[in-house]
Amino acid sequence: MKVAIYSRGNGDGLKEELEELVSRLMHNNIKVLLHYSLSRFINIIGDLIDFFSGHEELDQSVDFLISLGGDGTILDTVTLVRNKNIPVLGINYGRLGFLASIGKGEINLAVEALVNRRYVIDKRSLIHLDANVELFGDAPFGLNEFSMHKRDISPMIKINTYLNGEFLNTYWCDGLIVATPTGSTGYNMSCNGPIVFPEAGSFVITPVAPHNLNVRPIVVPDSYIISFEIESRSDEFICAIDARRELVNKEVQLAVKKEKFSISLVRLNENNFLSTLHTKLTWGLDKRN
Repeated sequence: MKVAIYSRGNGDGLKEELEELVSRLMHNNIKVLLHYSLSRFINIIGDLIDFFSGHEELDQSVDFLISLGGDGTILDTVTLVRNKNIPVLGINYGRLGFLASIGKGEINLAVEALVNRRYVIDKRSLIHLDANVELFGDAPFGLNEFSMHKRDISPMIKINTYLNGEFLNTYWCDGLIVATPTGSTGYNMSCNGPIVFPEAGSFVITPVAPHNLNVRPIVVPDSYIISFEIESRSDEFICAIDARRELVNKEVQLAVKKEKFSISLVRLNENNFLSTLHTKLTWGLDKRN
């Protein structure tokens, strides 16, 4: 078995727990492929350790990728595993840990689950951006959402939105979010968008600070192509996919759709979506219950 490990390379206690993780993997005769950013945290050497620097060095021989960090680190791994169908296991070193649901005190449990194949694979859909100019390099896709925003203190923007070429709505707003089911519990939720189960084949379109009382988020099938025309007093606006962003000219043509491939997230059997809602977002918390 071969396991890759990725982290942004920050966080208290990372060195000690990284060495514990690597030691336990090697104890089970598992080859470890470390991201180069972690080389300064590790003093262990051996035939079972190697390094990688980018997605080109990950191939089908990698059985799992372990993400050490928060949910943002999980989002980074999407651009690493791409369409290679390498399952991602998240160990939480961040704050919320909605996607990276395994605590850093559960390293032993996580390694045992991988070795003994006691886990569940969840397939998560991605969102893909098409544009008439190159945006986001060779990774115009994301796990959580695609969003558009006005620049800084510029006036609100006007976003004409279409479903399969048919006019949906004109949003007068600070921005617009198109979230996947996975992303529905992120930025979308903070803007009063609905929570959607991961298995739902849908997108959620949610305006950011709309200047209309009658505008609400809407759930649409993810088989639709959603396209946009931007009107703004500013020449540029902000496009974002997950944690990545670019400045885009308002004349650029944009459309989003479901990505052709998906990402596989590893979870332990007891950690399902509902339990995560209860524990991480205090869903249904009421002192009367």
